[in-house]
Amino acid sequence: MRESYREELDDINACLVEMSNSVGSAMSTATTALLDADVALADLVIAGDERIDAVRESIEERCFTLLARQQPVATDLRAITTAMRIVADLERMGDLAEHIAKVARMRFPEHAVPQEVRPIFLEAGHVAENLVAKAGTVIAKRDVEAAVELEAEDDVMDQLHKSMFRELLSEEWPHGIEAAIDVTLLGRYYERFADHAVSVARRVVYLVTGERPLSTPAAESH
Repeated sequence: MRESYREELDDINACLVEMSNSVGSAMSTATTALLDADVALADLVIAGDERIDAVRESIEERCFTLLARQQPVATDLRAITTAMRIVADLERMGDLAEHIAKVARMRFPEHAVPQEVRPIFLEAGHVAENLVAKAGTVIAKRDVEAAVELEAEDDVMDQLHKSMFRELLSEEWPHGIEAAIDVTLLGRYYERFADHAVSVARRVVYLVTGERPLSTPAAESH
């Protein structure tokens, strides 16, 4: 019984890693859809979010079953509750990729992102993909050092977010209110995506060390 219990915990962890890969793919595709005004790719991301939601439900159900049947304590209890929090972060990251795709679809056949800020969003997409890839590694290896590095990379996303606002507040901004609203929302989606990746990393640190981080940015607001 104990061996099958450990195998179930390991399999749940593997599913979290697989889910992080799906979320990373969704963000990559959403960014391409946004920058290329590709409605087919946008639709792919929107349709795929249902699968990400289904994975969350499956993992949560398995965690609840383990809690009920095994009544874990100490480290095992921490592993299960941490998995449930991580899966919620990952599901939310999938939602944010979907939000980006929906903006691309809404503005099609036009580009939602004006030329002046396209390089910023291209870089934001790369940073987001790197963050979720590293989050997957942190989950898989329970790597505290990689988790700390991930937090440092989040600073790059914060700087990109500030750059977007500098463009919006410039007197030379020629694109009107609608484009400004789109850019503001999109910038927020990328920033929140990064915050949830940091949240995943901090949860793994707590799992490994038993020490709670001072703050978990994605837990503060959604």
